Amino acid sequence: MIESDHSNVQAMNARNGHAPRRGAYGFWIVGVPGADALLVDAPVGWPRLEVDVVVTSKPPPARERVDESTAVLLPRSGGWVSIDRTAGRATLSLPARPAPGAIVHPHLASVAVVSAHWLGRETFHAGGFVAGGKAWGLLGEKEAGKSSFLASLSREGIPILCDDVLVLDDLTALAGPRSIDLRPDAATRIGAGEPMGVIGTRERWRLALEPISAELPLGGWVTLGWGDETAVRPLRGSDRLVALGGHRATSLYPPRPERLIVLRSLPMIELQRPRRWDLADEVAQRLLAAVG
Repeated sequence: MIESDHSNVQAMNARNGHAPRRGAYGFWIVGVPGADALLVDAPVGWPRLEVDVVVTSKPPPARERVDESTAVLLPRSGGWVSIDRTAGRATLSLPARPAPGAIVHPHLASVAVVSAHWLGRETFHAGGFVAGGKAWGLLGEKEAGKSSFLASLSREGIPILCDDVLVLDDLTALAGPRSIDLRPDAATRIGAGEPMGVIGTRERWRLALEPISAELPLGGWVTLGWGDETAVRPLRGSDRLVALGGHRATSLYPPRPERLIVLRSLPMIELQRPRRWDLADEVAQRLLAAVG
């Protein structure tokens, strides 16, 4: 139903001569020409978020802040981001103008996290893939290999919902940009991705993703780690809440703390696998069997 509704909206816009609404993370993104391929068809209910870029050599503010109507964020790559909740506008003040793809990711991710918080939505530093018609959040510590694992799933034909930030509207998962950013060694071993140079604070190789529905029901969670052999087991009890709490995308107080209890009640699976690229297909099949 969602897919059909989105198609009808886009067809109506085309007939009326309107540009299609494109977005990510639950927002209709305006002001990033040339980035449509990285975005999804935005449903009518997604709020408008305008993105402006200002090239400046001025020093950034001394500290970050977020209140009920405005925010100032300090990216590690330099410059600063100002968000006006009422105007629905994010202004990127940067030393140089980034390419459209760099605006969508990584710059848009932090904007989406704060803007989603204002809407009462929960966000996680997580990837997401689709199995059985539902989205599964992929959690993992830094260097757990989330992006490379998602790339392996994508190469197996598994739809990928998001790479780095998962936005939830209650139990609905919202699609992120249509790309996965890999480190050079991972891109070489997987044999996928295009070199993008240094974006943000690191060198990136970008793997394009297929289009996907903007909204999908959340089916559960997978925590990703390393081990001597491939192992899949359910997480139970307090481990579930610890896993979710440790991967929230913001330190801001949860807009609805009770929602974490609901999210914890969904299936949660721990996946460990060896640091061996030749086992990627086998690991993917073990995971899909577990969540299927």
